[in-house]
Amino acid sequence: MISEQMKTLVANSSVIRAMFEEGKRLAEIHGLENVYDFSLGNPNVQPPARVKEAILDILDQEEPMAVHGYMNNSGFEDVREGIARHLDQKYGLALGGESIIMTCGAAGGLNITFKSLLNPGDEVVVFAPFFGEYRNYAANYNAKLVVVPADTKTFQPDVEGLRRAITARTKVVIVNSPNNPTGVVYTAGTMEQLAQVLREKEAEHGTDIFLVSDEPYRELTYDGAEVPYLLKYHKNSIIGYSYSKSLSLPGERIGYLVVNPEAADFQELMGALNVANRILGFVNAPSLFQKVVARSLDAEVDVDYYKRNRDMLYGHLTAIGISCVKPEGAFYLFPKSPIQDDVKFCEDAKRYNILMVPGSAFGCPGHVRIAYCISRERVENSLDAFTKLMENYK
Repeated sequence: MISEQMKTLVANSSVIRAMFEEGKRLAEIHGLENVYDFSLGNPNVQPPARVKEAILDILDQEEPMAVHGYMNNSGFEDVREGIARHLDQKYGLALGGESIIMTCGAAGGLNITFKSLLNPGDEVVVFAPFFGEYRNYAANYNAKLVVVPADTKTFQPDVEGLRRAITARTKVVIVNSPNNPTGVVYTAGTMEQLAQVLREKEAEHGTDIFLVSDEPYRELTYDGAEVPYLLKYHKNSIIGYSYSKSLSLPGERIGYLVVNPEAADFQELMGALNVANRILGFVNAPSLFQKVVARSLDAEVDVDYYKRNRDMLYGHLTAIGISCVKPEGAFYLFPKSPIQDDVKFCEDAKRYNILMVPGSAFGCPGHVRIAYCISRERVENSLDAFTKLMENYK
């Protein structure tokens, strides 16, 4: 009855969500406090107080239809102008509200970007390890996903690998920094090198190649790490931002796209994004939360909470012999599995009530993802379980 394409998608449904369901099953058997579920990147830090204050003020002070009614497909004009001014001040830009489209989270933003840019058979280049849904987003528009293998020593994008991967059909290159699943922040030097390759390849093929940055973790950085702002490196650039992590609002599906005003055919592109926002069924980003985030642009979650979890877990795992690149952002560790079969390692870990996601789900086998956005107590209690797990491989 269902389409052949959906049959394949259902059969290959998200490994991450499957692990999440397994966590609930184990919790019913052993008790929630005895299950160490590192499978899902669901923020556990509370949203800033300003978010609740903004919700109450908006509902109390503004006319209901001004909050809940239809608006421009791109979102409320005052919200987009406010975000543009905020970005200008923070990153030294010169944007206007016309460069902003409010979206249903970063996923919605990526999908309207792909809908606007991709023809069947076009290519989307990603760097392993990468968020697995990129594969599905490309397939939605009959595009081909091209994977550049990981540099597992640093997890910085492989610039020469990108050079080899680009063809005349390359339309989009995706970057994700701080990265899911590694937590690595891409350096300014890396971004400049990537942009240089794209400029060379655009000239070689006579095409426009868009550098698209998926940035739900931009505000979650540690140890003074700075995330380069993409628009400064490549004129054909688009940023997809989400407040899911920066304000701990994953269920509200609120974010935006910012399009470089120097991008090729800027006005035509913005028109396409507007139409895609409607015809894909999003129509508009949630109206109440557009207004909420506009009042919360300087608000922050307690990033130090995640940092303390990182330090505790990273310190213990490396002490018991697990190799891992220390993350500078997001809330993930991506350690090397002690055995090459990362799926088996994750299955072994379940015997100790540890739930992790195989690196193969991110295009990088031989590693596992650990999402440490859980309670401090749960992280601390898991340490002994990790020690017992590793004793199996000595």
